[in-house]
Amino acid sequence: MGDAIQKTAISSLQEVRNLIKELPGPDLESLKKFTLHDAQLTKPMGSLGKLETLVEWLASWQAQYPPRLNHPRTSVFAGNHGVAKYGVSAFPSSVTSEMVKNFVEGGAAVNQLCKTFDADLRVYELGLEHPTSDFTKEPAMTEEDCVRAMAYGMMAIEPGLDVVCLGEMGIGNTTSAAAVSMGLFGGKAEEWVGRGTGITPKTLEKKIKLVQAAVDFHLPQTEDPLSIFAALGGLELAAIIGAIIAARLARVPVILDGFACTASAAVLFALDPTTIDHCLVAHRSVEPGHTKLLELMCKDPLFDLGLRLGEGSGATLALGILKAAVNCHTGMATFSSAGISGPESG
Repeated sequence: MGDAIQKTAISSLQEVRNLIKELPGPDLESLKKFTLHDAQLTKPMGSLGKLETLVEWLASWQAQYPPRLNHPRTSVFAGNHGVAKYGVSAFPSSVTSEMVKNFVEGGAAVNQLCKTFDADLRVYELGLEHPTSDFTKEPAMTEEDCVRAMAYGMMAIEPGLDVVCLGEMGIGNTTSAAAVSMGLFGGKAEEWVGRGTGITPKTLEKKIKLVQAAVDFHLPQTEDPLSIFAALGGLELAAIIGAIIAARLARVPVILDGFACTASAAVLFALDPTTIDHCLVAHRSVEPGHTKLLELMCKDPLFDLGLRLGEGSGATLALGILKAAVNCHTGMATFSSAGISGPESG
């Protein structure tokens, strides 16, 4: 993961717990400016629906008005999972590194979406030659490995970003996401496990049994969300957690992709629901666990297009809606500038 990881400001899960207590809240001054200007635009109040609330969200977490989207970035974190050896995916683990190569060469779906919405793409590998441990027999990650991956994710948030779209690539990571979600919120394995890359009914049954076995093995030992995550999660998912924390500290709003990304954010939600207020969920995945997770986290996704690709594709697609929202708010005329009568009072 590189020598720079050693320079991180966090070195334990306890330091992560302490850090999230220091996260800044929304900027009320920017929120006030948005509200005042929105009331003057040539439209009935609230008539643009979610487009209005998106601008409000963006301004309050960027802590600036008007909000800007000059430098959006899509960050994709890649890692391999020990549980993949059981054949829980339709593809072998080697596809993770092969897809990373595809990202770099510009051949993936997310590359085309980034071109469409003028987002730059960064791909971060997390020890692809060293998958996590088999979480049915031992913790997926040691605390040290988990924290180092979080620190790596934190480093992905650079100065000057206006919004970051988070994505992942990792064969087997919907299995990990299902196990983490079940470990955090309970329920039955079959409620959390889906078909992922398009597995057969027989493989789905095996996947459900593995998730149940992993949760049964680890959960009696801890109820702490971060410890549950270290036992059941993945390196790329840990990096996403780090990126979410760093983005909040840097006042960079976050757009989350599908099930795996949301499961990562759910770890922070379980610690304190307000830690992910700066995060927007782009879409509802076809994974059944994603719908259940969104309901528990009270997150309303922007759209549902039947996506289940991952790699930040849904999050990047959401940039188009976000840009449209900002352009409407900043480009529309006011009642006074257009010489249009405003709404009558009373």
